[in-house]
Amino acid sequence: MRGEPKDVSRGLRAGRTGGDGVRLHGGSVRHLSRRLWPLLMLASALWLAPAVPSASAASARCSSAGAAGKAPAHRSSVRGQSATAKRKGCSKPKHPAKPKPKPKPKAPAPLRGNAAHAVALYEAMQHYFYMSGSGLYREELGTSAESFLWPYSQALAATVSVAHIANENTKLGSVLSAQLNGLERYFTTSVPAAIASSGSLESLPHYTATLASAGEGATSFYDDNDWVGIELVRLFELSHNSQALNLAAEIMTFEMDGWSSNPREPCPGGIPHSDSSSDEARSTISTAPAAELAVLLYRITGNTEYLSFAQRAYAWVRQCLLGPEGLFADHLEANGETDPELWSYTQGVMIGAGALLYQTTGAPSYLEQAEALANAAVAYFKLETLAGENPFFASVFLRNLLYLDAILHSNTGRALAQEYGNWAWENLREPDGLILSSSGTPTVLLGQSGVAQVFALLAISPSTYF
Repeated sequence: MRGEPKDVSRGLRAGRTGGDGVRLHGGSVRHLSRRLWPLLMLASALWLAPAVPSASAASARCSSAGAAGKAPAHRSSVRGQSATAKRKGCSKPKHPAKPKPKPKPKAPAPLRGNAAHAVALYEAMQHYFYMSGSGLYREELGTSAESFLWPYSQALAATVSVAHIANENTKLGSVLSAQLNGLERYFTTSVPAAIASSGSLESLPHYTATLASAGEGATSFYDDNDWVGIELVRLFELSHNSQALNLAAEIMTFEMDGWSSNPREPCPGGIPHSDSSSDEARSTISTAPAAELAVLLYRITGNTEYLSFAQRAYAWVRQCLLGPEGLFADHLEANGETDPELWSYTQGVMIGAGALLYQTTGAPSYLEQAEALANAAVAYFKLETLAGENPFFASVFLRNLLYLDAILHSNTGRALAQEYGNWAWENLREPDGLILSSSGTPTVLLGQSGVAQVFALLAISPSTYF
């Protein structure tokens, strides 16, 4: 039997017997002494037990098992060897996981369509009109004279609109800061020279028409200040710059103070074109944008005086300047006659004021009036009519029309804005990115900024327009 030691007798001479008389190899031998049996049993157990491999042997066995698993032998053979290796405790050595490399930031996708057009026209404006290091702009190409406040306000408007295009905000932060500094050069608290002697007008912070007149009590225009105020509110909403909001509130105080309070004049109320005592013409384009600015400030501050003023200004324009064709005249003369000339932007500001008041109050009459006006304006101001206006007029009209579109879920304004933009891009754009006037003369700051705005407005959300 395998269980017995095979060579137990090799230490005994042939024929020699043990104590029990058992003979080995043909001799009479007694049985082994009982004292030897425990030792024999222990030796037998050790011989039959499987050997415990050393660490190096285990490693070698695992290596051989792995090598066998890699051999191009029969698949069943490999599978069996791998299973054997697992049963015997073989496993792949564990190595510390390598840290994953940080993904590289993706480059922003290139701009296309309206966004690309807006940036191209804007960059041309900055290149040819911006006076580097000053925060100011030139009025015309090739001059060193700073622009009037009106075109400056539209350079600011173009910057704010383009800054809403994806990835452009970070690029334009320094430009917006410089523009705020440049705007400060137009700032004044002086009473207009024409009425300073009366002492009846409180000195209110606002912006004058030119740099040269700042601080000298020169005439200031209410509509210029309206445009600046609206862009300052947009800048606040974009960057949370509290200085911009405070400046817009100062402008609003100036506008509210300019409200005509003479009960003897025809159709009392409204805001005149300027703060000159000789300027008695009260206009749509001074009063309606002031209503828009008032709504914007009310939405931010909750000051009900702003909302009340906006409603009063809007109602006055409808009462005193709405014509029989459903469009608004430019202004009301001192004698009560209305100027019959129609402009797209006078319609636009009343469309926007109605839309904003509807959103703020929920009164359906505001939305109904804005929609009726938009229909009449789109029918009248087709592309050929818009093309003959200053691009600034078109940009104001189209901004407000697009804003109403978003409320009505309509595409009317967008279709017209896209048609106008495409026409300007294809027919007025020069190789250097500048936009000619419709008559073919070199562009000015007001025109370049206007067309840049149209494309920017088409590329961004209407919620950022006001």
